[in-house]
Amino acid sequence: MKQPIFLGVNVDHVATVRQARGGIFPDPVHAALQAEIAGADGITMHLREDRRHIQDHDIERFAVCTQSKLNLEMAATEEMINMALRIKPHDVCIVPESREELTTEGGLDVIANQSRLKDLCSAMHDAGIFTSLFIDPDEAQIETSARIGAPVIELHTGAYAESTNDTDRLAELAKLQSAADFAYSMGLLVNAGHGLQFNNVQRIAEIETINELNIGHSLIARAMYTGLPEAVKEMKRLMVEARIWP
Repeated sequence: MKQPIFLGVNVDHVATVRQARGGIFPDPVHAALQAEIAGADGITMHLREDRRHIQDHDIERFAVCTQSKLNLEMAATEEMINMALRIKPHDVCIVPESREELTTEGGLDVIANQSRLKDLCSAMHDAGIFTSLFIDPDEAQIETSARIGAPVIELHTGAYAESTNDTDRLAELAKLQSAADFAYSMGLLVNAGHGLQFNNVQRIAEIETINELNIGHSLIARAMYTGLPEAVKEMKRLMVEARIWP
């Protein structure tokens, strides 16, 4: 029997629209609750150091009313670590962060930062929080992630999503398949995300060693035309069908 696949919905871009006017609407927490009702298995919120979209109060409010789980995406800074230990989300996903980037541009270098990340994973474990490391599909990075005690990795699917021809797309897909299988063989839970859309998600969802896909921008963009519940339902349908059918 094939393993189920789960959908994490990132609501950062709802907050981006709100911050453009500096008001209180649209509310990413309301969007998160709508996504849960529509079938999302979890909600991702990225609390950036510059607070360009998600704000502290968004995290605080959603943490106490979620009916699924909160995945707090964050940089490995003392401020963010303290926030996570106070809020106690179900998951944290550690990502590299640069103030100049529009969105996360690549995976963590776990090898170069293994001492700090090992301490972070230990602190989160002691607090009952699952730590995921957002990394490129690279075996050395995966092996180091497992060695320092990370229970979960999230594979960066950006290169696959941004491929402009079939040859490159298939090559990137093969890398993700190999990386997911390797990580699974080492006992890691494997998630994936970045740049996934309605027209490219199924090939990733077919990879049986991937547990969860975290998707944001394409869902919020589709929601402008169909509403968020319909967008979430359609994405989840595509993912589940890809996993069920050969």
